[in-house]
Formats: sequence, structure tokens, C-alpha cells
Amino acid sequence: MKTRTLLLLSVGVGLAILIAGGVLLLQLANESSAVEPAAIGDRVEVGDVDVVVTGVTTHDDGLLDVDVEIGGVDDADGIRSFRLVTGDRPLEPIAAPADGRCAGITETTTTCSISFDVSSAEGSSRVLLLRRGDQQRNWVLTTP
Repeated sequence: MKTRTLLLLSVGVGLAILIAGGVLLLQLANESSAVEPAAIGDRVEVGDVDVVVTGVTTHDDGLLDVDVEIGGVDDADGIRSFRLVTGDRPLEPIAAPADGRCAGITETTTTCSISFDVSSAEGSSRVLLLRRGDQQRNWVLTTP
């Protein structure tokens, strides 16, 4: 092949790549990925887990307990799928066993609480986030 033909082919391929990238960028810009928060008391299915957030309690010692009814699958580490997003960072649930505290997820629905240490968290915004596989849901626990 001649050099001129190779140059024209490379310009054509580059132009095709540029157009494909522009189309992909437009698709991503028009895509809405916002997850509407669930209301406290609503039954929500996230992946293989059914959850109802029934209440929230803040204690003087800096602990925040989220009362839940949870079940659907046996997963001893399933509670680690929860995060509490505060004004400055996400918090992991407290894994230490305690009376009434969730230790895991079982097939049968159980009522327990998920505890978070919010003593060093800034702001009053509290959003509970549950992510299972490629699905997620959130609950707004307080308003800023």
C-alpha cells in the first residue's frame, strides 16, 4: 500500500473512534443514575435481601441505632453491606455483638438494629446506604 492510502485510512479510523466516543458521551450525559431514597417503614428488596427500616435512635454516647427488619438470604457478613453516609465520610456498622444488634442476615426475617459510631462525624446529615451486588437503596434518616 502507498503511504497516502495508509494515512487516509488512519485518519478515517481516528474519525470513526472520535464519533463513537462522542455518541457514548451523549448517552452517558442523558442517563439518570440517581436512586430515590426509600421511606422509613417501606419494604425494600435490594438484591437478595428484603429490608424495612423501622426507626432510628441516637444515643448520648455517640451511637446511632437503625432498627430494621431484615431477611431473605443466609449471609453472616451481610451487615457489612450497610454504610451510614454522614456530612464528612461514610461509616461502617459496628460488628461487635450486643443485645438486639444485627449479627448477619438470615433467610427468615429478623428484627434487630444496626449500630454506627457517629461521635466523630461532622454535620447532622445521615443517609443509610445498602449495596448488594449491583443494586443499592438508601434511606434519608435526618435532614441537614
